[in-house]
Amino acid sequence: MCSCTVLLNNDGFTLSYWNNTVAVGSKDKNILILDTITGSQIAVLSGHTDAVRSLTFSSGGTSLVSGSYDKTVKLWDVQTGGVIKTFHGHTHWVVSVSISVNHTIIASGSLDKTLRLWDIQTGECHKIIEYPDTVLCTSFSPKIPEYIISISGGTVWQWDINAHIGGHICSGFQIAFSLGGTGQFILCATDEATVKNLNSGMVVAKFHMDGNIDSCCFSTDDRLVAVTTDHNAYVWDITGSEPHLIETFAGHTSSITSLVFSSPSTLISTSWDGSVRFWQIGASSTDLVVTDTNTIPLTPASAKSITLKAKDDVIIPSYLDGVIKTWGISAGPHKESLRTQATDSHQTSIQLVDNKLIFAWYADNMINIWDAKKGKLLHTMDMAGGSVMDLRVSGDGSKLFCLCEKSIQVWDIWSGEVVDRVEFEVRTVEILQIDNSKIWVEVETQWWDPPTEVQGWDFGIPGSSPVKLSSELPDRLYLDQNKEWEIKTSRMKDVVTGKVVFQLPERFGKAVHVQLGDQYLAVSFRSNRVLILDISYMLLL
Repeated sequence: MCSCTVLLNNDGFTLSYWNNTVAVGSKDKNILILDTITGSQIAVLSGHTDAVRSLTFSSGGTSLVSGSYDKTVKLWDVQTGGVIKTFHGHTHWVVSVSISVNHTIIASGSLDKTLRLWDIQTGECHKIIEYPDTVLCTSFSPKIPEYIISISGGTVWQWDINAHIGGHICSGFQIAFSLGGTGQFILCATDEATVKNLNSGMVVAKFHMDGNIDSCCFSTDDRLVAVTTDHNAYVWDITGSEPHLIETFAGHTSSITSLVFSSPSTLISTSWDGSVRFWQIGASSTDLVVTDTNTIPLTPASAKSITLKAKDDVIIPSYLDGVIKTWGISAGPHKESLRTQATDSHQTSIQLVDNKLIFAWYADNMINIWDAKKGKLLHTMDMAGGSVMDLRVSGDGSKLFCLCEKSIQVWDIWSGEVVDRVEFEVRTVEILQIDNSKIWVEVETQWWDPPTEVQGWDFGIPGSSPVKLSSELPDRLYLDQNKEWEIKTSRMKDVVTGKVVFQLPERFGKAVHVQLGDQYLAVSFRSNRVLILDISYMLLL
């Protein structure tokens, strides 16, 4: 199962891992350093002038080597984020890099059909090896400093760089060395993967895939091998007499470009779809806690609404089949799943207050309020007099705001009675923001070509009718939905400047519900996916 997804500003090309950090190279010229535990950004390394195509950490993790479409190779200090050296000489894109285990030599392969060996101390190129085609793969042995394997034109070449001798050994398009002490490597040729012992050349395991294998890697304990074909990643156990498939990970919407294990149970992948995904191997995809004896489906219906409680590190999506899940934002896998009677509901809202989970939904002209923790229906209210366009449980869990066609109705959660209302002469559109007893809504000012305006009301002043507020939204950032025909994209605007500061890429499809917090943006989709974006580092106002 996928425990975390990180979105890039551009397509992801390559990954490299070391000690709970992963480096991601992409089209935007930068290298993103992520924490593999939380998925959060640690640093951004800037210096290349074109896309970063290849990355590798040094054996001690203190340095990082990158190859770029700007035809250069760079050696980075991981601690400071600065460039130690830049290596010039290639006449075309650099698409593969590797560093020797003794940290003395960098190898780089390029579309200029050369493999170049660079002396790290002097910065000079002391060997150029010419090939018949692009050098797509270059890899030093993690155990033998002078042994290097490269791939060009579907042929695998081995080299002893000290003696400067080499030759082709077999055919293949992808290769990876084991990370543990088994001394193995995996070779992928079209749809076949072969694991061999580096010293003896004996075949350890062999398996086939339905489709061409694009990338491969070993787990950190050498027990597993991961390969990709197009959008999906597959994990094979190679420890037994016969290798067997144990996991299939589907979720990327475009081809996977690189993958790496960060632990024996965590696989990381990046894709042309612009995302980095963290996959948990062996994690149960069934629910951890269920409040009744009914089986909750492995793949729930589309997510209908979503609630962020960042201070509690919780996100709570609800689904059309009545299932509610609570997730840890930083941890990823959900904490518990609850089943309610809210099947085929039109509008839903959830709030977590003092460990009480209050869930409201609208269906069949009725509003239902459910104490999800107790599995108890608190109230059912008849809304036959008007259709509910939107509803929200207040932050303190005391009120339910119902946006009807031409009114706001406020219900007391615990008594189930209407306590206030505001009538409009025009049609309401949606609820924009709620701050406990205060609400801001969007209303139409005319029925054609709908210009709209924001109106705010405070329903929390004792003994007073609702008080109209300034039409200005209290938060500088606010969500704006693009409601063009068959399009519903989510974007954030700046109240002060009116400019769009972030827009969700269209490749994620039509959003069903969006919620913005101080740090996170949460989005649910018809495709059953829930996306959590850490926007704190993406926005600089």
